[in-house]
Amino acid sequence: MPSKRIHFLALALAACALSAPCAFAQGAAQGAAQGAAAEAAPAGASFSFAYVHTKGDKFRALSTVDESVYVNHRFAHRSEILNRIAYEIADAGADGSWGLLRGTFQTAERPKGESTFVITDSYDSEFTRDRLGRYTIDPKYYMPVVRDVPSFPDRPLSPGDSWTAAGEERHDFRRVFGIPDPYVIPIEVRYRYEGPVQKAGKSLLLISASYTVFVRPKEPRAYTEVFPIEIAGFSDQKIYWDPDMGAPLSYEEKFDLSFDWSDGANVDYRGSATSEVLEATLMNRESLKTEIEKGVAGLANVSVAATAAGVTISIEDIKFEADSARLKDSELSKVARIAQILKAYPDRDILVTGYTAAAGYAPGRQKLSEERAKAVAERLAAMGARAPERIRATGRGDEAPVADNATEAGRARNRRVEITLLEN
Repeated sequence: MPSKRIHFLALALAACALSAPCAFAQGAAQGAAQGAAAEAAPAGASFSFAYVHTKGDKFRALSTVDESVYVNHRFAHRSEILNRIAYEIADAGADGSWGLLRGTFQTAERPKGESTFVITDSYDSEFTRDRLGRYTIDPKYYMPVVRDVPSFPDRPLSPGDSWTAAGEERHDFRRVFGIPDPYVIPIEVRYRYEGPVQKAGKSLLLISASYTVFVRPKEPRAYTEVFPIEIAGFSDQKIYWDPDMGAPLSYEEKFDLSFDWSDGANVDYRGSATSEVLEATLMNRESLKTEIEKGVAGLANVSVAATAAGVTISIEDIKFEADSARLKDSELSKVARIAQILKAYPDRDILVTGYTAAAGYAPGRQKLSEERAKAVAERLAAMGARAPERIRATGRGDEAPVADNATEAGRARNRRVEITLLEN
């Protein structure tokens, strides 16, 4: 079974993370930061591109990828992938010329014919970026995959000006292929400042960026499966720079990357991607918790808590048909009422997490918890709580029990679904 190319974008440029048949490798791209307001360059005027960082700012980047996968030059499948990067500027220079970015890179996939995006992987990372877009990052972090992109010369640029700058892609092949070291692909990016444009009612500055890849890497020092012997392809992008933010606001990309593997297989990934940056507004957790508690008053086994991620509504002892993810009729009214409450907070994304009691086969518990989270997420989307792209589901099996699994009462509480309104 061929697997997917996972494509992360945070705020500027695509991150191409590719895989071999029957496995996948994770990918991510880089973050961007909000800064002090700058005046947009008028048509024909020069402009000095530079990131501006403000300590304490929080953002999230949402990217969607429409990708077709070909195995041995035959169409295999089409994937729809949603990537979400939530991050903050944990520290910054007094003049905004550098920033320490901390964030979580998360990818979710929507299976063909379904409405819910299910989280497949999540990474934490932190790195420092200077005003021209260069990174300083500990080798232990695998995200972002694409680094030092976009980066700029230290001079004003006029429409039509071009430049080149080095970057790299850094992939994590540990879990699938047993390759212990980050897999580094150097890239040379060609840039052109196209000039001012209007997009979605905003005055932005358009940068085109492209690079080709042709690498015949050495055999890694250790591996358990196959490894790439040749990587070739291209990425063409449009990056929309927001002079008020001091960072990219959105981007569009077309890509085609082909991997030849040591077992003779070829996997080709072709498609397009888009991304947008959204600033996170501060959440008053306690106030929101109080409001939602009033809304769910009287619903059996429903509680509300302020959490690190936001505000979480927990439905304990949630009733499904035996060993299935089909909600019982008695639970549908609960989910409907919660959906109405969630509509009052449209700016917040939603995470639905499923849990099981510690009973049965561990892999089965994990799968069941994910399917039950999906069932609730699908109901919320169908009831208009959010567009499907704003809801993600994940399962955690019997992790994080809230009661003793040694008793039936405890196991009932642990069979729960949590619905979190996310701050960022």
